[in-house]
This record gives sequence, structure tokens and C-alpha cells, in this order.
Amino acid sequence: MGTVFSFDVRGGEPAAVRAALDEAVAGLHRVDEVFSTYRRDSQISRLQRGELTVAECDPEVAEVLELAAEAERRSDGWFSTSYQGRLDPTGIVKGWAVERAARRLADVPGVCGVNLNGGGDVQLLGTPGGQRPWRVGVSDPLRPGGLAAVVSAAGTAELSVATSGTAERGDHIVDPRTGRSAVTDLVAVTVVGPRLTWVDCWATAAFAMGSREGLAWLESLPDVEALLITAGDEVRCTGGLAARLG
Repeated sequence: MGTVFSFDVRGGEPAAVRAALDEAVAGLHRVDEVFSTYRRDSQISRLQRGELTVAECDPEVAEVLELAAEAERRSDGWFSTSYQGRLDPTGIVKGWAVERAARRLADVPGVCGVNLNGGGDVQLLGTPGGQRPWRVGVSDPLRPGGLAAVVSAAGTAELSVATSGTAERGDHIVDPRTGRSAVTDLVAVTVVGPRLTWVDCWATAAFAMGSREGLAWLESLPDVEALLITAGDEVRCTGGLAARLG
């Protein structure tokens, strides 16, 4: 998927964990083969060209497209898989794939905690053991090498953190109304919630909305907190975010 993945698995019998890790990595490569918009032979590319129907694709394609349609409905169209008339579900695929892989690892007997980081988007399950909970640093988009916040998973069995913005990849987020790069006052949106599938979508949608509309919309979502940083170095956050910092 053009990025780096890292795995931190606590507990479990080593051979079983290694086998599950190998399966998870193979699964992530398979997701890239199926969903890549850069591979002409991927099922998504062939679906776009009309060479396949959804029913002829792997079952995961229908699953992801259904999730993407739900994300589009819940965001009032600010999250979309259509880009200049082309099908592009990559905005949801990575979060979905990371969450799915993390849950498979968590099912290994004896595993007490999983931390799976896919290009900066993180799914946490269980605990790392000991007294300290999982903690995730949120990069400061205006100060390279610095942290804007640290998110703690204390008190919850599952938490995910996803960031959308311009610091790492430039103007890559598209305004679905215009088909062009989203022009807003934001440089980064970090969303925190139980499932990476959704928080990854919500971060992208909120960025496209801009800070005022994006913050109001994120406040309306259940079990979601967020941190928004503007180009003017203004920090805005949802009302319950403070309880997740530490």
C-alpha cells in the first residue's frame, strides 16, 4: 500500500503468533493486490473498466464497497469512493485492512494485546500487560519531529487513531463536491474511536469539511473524539478528547 506497517503483539505462544503474523502480512499484500488503483490487473481496476462485476470479485470487495457506502451516507457525502468518475475505495481500504488484521491477531490463544500501525493509522486491542496502557503519539504537522498530543487507551479494550492532513503527503485529499484538492483551513485532523475502519474515514471527511463544520460533525458522532489543527496553529478538539489524552 506504499507505506510501512508495524506489529506489536503481546502474549500468546511464539509459534502461533508467528504463524498469525505471517497470515496477517500475506492478507495485507492480498488486499493491495485486490484493491490497488495503480495495478491494472487488480480487481478494483478491472471492476472500474467493466471487466468484472462485484459478484465476480472476492467477497471482500462487496464488503468494502458496502462499508464505503455507509461512510458516504453518514458523512453526507463528504467521504466518497468516486473520484472524477472513477471508483477509488482506497480512502477506506487501509483502515479496514489494518483493523481486520489486528482482530485476527487478537484471536490467537493467549494474546492479550495487539498494536498494529499502518502508515500512522493505529488499531489497538487489549492491553500491553503491566501497568501502562497503550499510548499513541500524534505528530505535530507544523513542527516536524514534535508531538501535538498523546492518546491513551486506558480503560478500553479497543481504540484506534487515524490522522488525515497535508504534512506527510501534501494536498492529496479531494473535495467530493469539486473533484479537486480540498482547500480548507486545516493541516491535520486526528480522530479517535473504537474501530479504525470508521475513524480513518471520519478523519478524511472532516478534513474536507474544514475546521468549523468538521468539528461540529465529529461532535455529533457517537464514541468519537478528535483533534483538529489549522494552518494558523489553532488547535480545536471535541469535548471528550481530554479524557483520552495521557
